[in-house]
Amino acid sequence: MKQEGLRNVAIIAHVDHGKTTLVDRLLWSSHVFRENQEVQERVLDSNDQERERGITILSKNISIHYKGIKINVIDTPGHADFGGEVERVLNMADGALLIVDAYEGPKPQTRFVLSHALERGLRIVVVVNKIDRPNADPEGAVDKVFDLMVELGASDEQLDFPVVYASAVNGYARLEPDDGNMDMIPLLDTIINEIPCPDVDAEGPVALQVCTVDHSSYEGRIGVGRLHSGTLHEKEQVLVVQPDGNQYNATIRKVYTFENLGKTEVPEAHAGDIVAVIGVEAADIGDVITDPENPVEMEPIAVEEPTMAVVFEASTSPLVGREGDIVGARQLKERLMREKESNISMRIDETEDKSGVRVAGRGVLHLSVLMETMRREGFEFQVGRPQVVYKTDEHGNKLEPIEEATVDVPNDYSGKAIEVMGTAGGIMEDMFSDESMTHLTFSIPSRGTMGLKTRILNATHGEAVLFHHFREYGPYSGEMDGRKNGCMIAMATDKAVAYALDTLQQRGRLFVKPGDECYEGMIVGESAKEGDMVVNVSKTKNLGNQRSSTADKAIQLTPPITFTLEEALEYIEDDELVEVTPESIRLRKRILSTIERKKANKK
Repeated sequence: MKQEGLRNVAIIAHVDHGKTTLVDRLLWSSHVFRENQEVQERVLDSNDQERERGITILSKNISIHYKGIKINVIDTPGHADFGGEVERVLNMADGALLIVDAYEGPKPQTRFVLSHALERGLRIVVVVNKIDRPNADPEGAVDKVFDLMVELGASDEQLDFPVVYASAVNGYARLEPDDGNMDMIPLLDTIINEIPCPDVDAEGPVALQVCTVDHSSYEGRIGVGRLHSGTLHEKEQVLVVQPDGNQYNATIRKVYTFENLGKTEVPEAHAGDIVAVIGVEAADIGDVITDPENPVEMEPIAVEEPTMAVVFEASTSPLVGREGDIVGARQLKERLMREKESNISMRIDETEDKSGVRVAGRGVLHLSVLMETMRREGFEFQVGRPQVVYKTDEHGNKLEPIEEATVDVPNDYSGKAIEVMGTAGGIMEDMFSDESMTHLTFSIPSRGTMGLKTRILNATHGEAVLFHHFREYGPYSGEMDGRKNGCMIAMATDKAVAYALDTLQQRGRLFVKPGDECYEGMIVGESAKEGDMVVNVSKTKNLGNQRSSTADKAIQLTPPITFTLEEALEYIEDDELVEVTPESIRLRKRILSTIERKKANKK
């Protein structure tokens, strides 16, 4: 039975191709907001970090009503570190809007999300966005999408895709790039006409598969998924079948459907709709909620394994407690265990020696988003260098995560990019060039991607675009060289002084400025040579009783290097830590005392 009054559509795109802005315009077009209502830009990027970074981190569900039809819209992340979200939420959709920049065309991430959508047999509607950009080539972008879909093995039916041309910023969609239409109606009409309505068994037994898990401090875990068959009522007794075959009974306390930007409690939900249920205490990804009398079996949902892990510990810095309110190991552990409840794409467990909590995620960005959230909550903690998650095969051989990396770089810099990728352990698999750009594809161990983006951008003068995502576990490729340059380590706890920094900046690059609090063992700069050196950042000028002509020469300091969390995590070595506080990100040696470090190195 087809549910004619419903459409379930996912929005997929490369980072920064305008999907969240496009959803804004659809919400306005369907009169979700009052005409005079003040609404911030990119209303779905509700998280502070999403707004600052300009990326979508969490998938969101909303719905809009148009011509009496309810359209469930699923906004998905565009970054590979959050690819786990994309893989799961596509299970809830019958079709997808693929948004492509009219100037840039399909990008590496477009390939990643589109391949998942085609695998699931979704109906694709191509939206060529930003047609108002200078040098935009909408027709060229459509041709590139067609070539990409052929390459990804799309069916003949999928290749016959409808195209809508849009400028989300200006709020219009068109069936032809220059037909003069100035509203979003053509896109809404295309969704209704081209995206198939859910074909479900409305009279059958209840079958709902949990695709995402939300968490409420009042209600507990909230399972979100698409109701594949039957009608789900509140207070109904259900059977929960976990992916490993375990079963238990539960009672659905509340049923919600998605209306506009929020959820609405309903007495019952019908097959084909996307619903949220409360009452299944241990709801997890892939769980099937079904009828106890007549259970329905469903294909399990595969969640990609984390590939990179980091250990969170309570801060042992001499400056601990000066900038953060929450510094205890117990509070840190409790906060991370709460995260474990709602963030199923991470693996969070206490270390064997109980000294910290090991958090494994999909990449450095994935991990740093959690750290950034915690420091904004007032936490102060320290983390070690991210380590890749190794496995062993049945013969006892060590396996490591291998990623597929793609680099788009101007032809003039392609040699530099290949050189950098080679030093990081990359093996080139494909290369092709057009008039201006070279497209490179590499196979590279996840270890080699640490700090790779910075090195590629430096080598290509900021012109390269790098993207990488997990492909498989492969044979361990041996040791890799770490950072070549040594670091400058403060010898005492004191404030940095301009006079001392003036002499030190001739020997490397500084990470601190005059007046910064430093302590013994803190990394205050990078040496120009190999090997660490211990320096005095608080040395002042000896004042004699004679005046010289150069005595009052103005000290000119180069501005210090400031690290973001991702850059700091990628910069440090195994014997170093990143100290994270609400106000600062400091680098330090794991062993602060110079004498103790020397003893440890001798061992």
